[in-house]
Amino acid sequence: MTKTLLFALALAAPAFPQSTLKDSLVKHWKVTTDFTIAVAQKMPAAEYGFRPVPEELSFGQLMIQIGGANLNACALTSGQPRPAVPEKLAAALKDEKIDIDKELAIGFLTSSFEFCNAAVAAVTPAQLDAVVGTTRKMTGFEWLWSYFTHTAHHRGQAEVYLRVKGIKPPDYVF
Repeated sequence: MTKTLLFALALAAPAFPQSTLKDSLVKHWKVTTDFTIAVAQKMPAAEYGFRPVPEELSFGQLMIQIGGANLNACALTSGQPRPAVPEKLAAALKDEKIDIDKELAIGFLTSSFEFCNAAVAAVTPAQLDAVVGTTRKMTGFEWLWSYFTHTAHHRGQAEVYLRVKGIKPPDYVF
């Protein structure tokens, strides 16, 4: 009986779903997209300039920092051209004291995630292993993973900002 069961499992093994590193990246970039945009939408437009203390980025600045970093990491990894940053936001990425409009921030954040989701879905295993970058050299996987972490870091800050304002952040769905 045991030999028969083991033989049956061995034959069934190819039928079990196989998850690759790329599959995991595609899945989790989509999850982080949905959750980050949900966090961004929770803050009222009038509060996008909110900073808990003067030394911190504003809520809007957090959102565009995420978007700008997305573009860099996903362009470096995929080899696809980095989309342009809207002019108003390009200045704000250089000057952290510039307040950000909610609609513009969410539009930019959304388009950066759309670019990343397409780039991550198209990336090859060779691109994940390739060392890329100009001043910082990392593999494509390291670029994606480090900026996935960067997003989580800033999104966590944004959730604290929401709570300081008495707003419950959206529930995380894994």
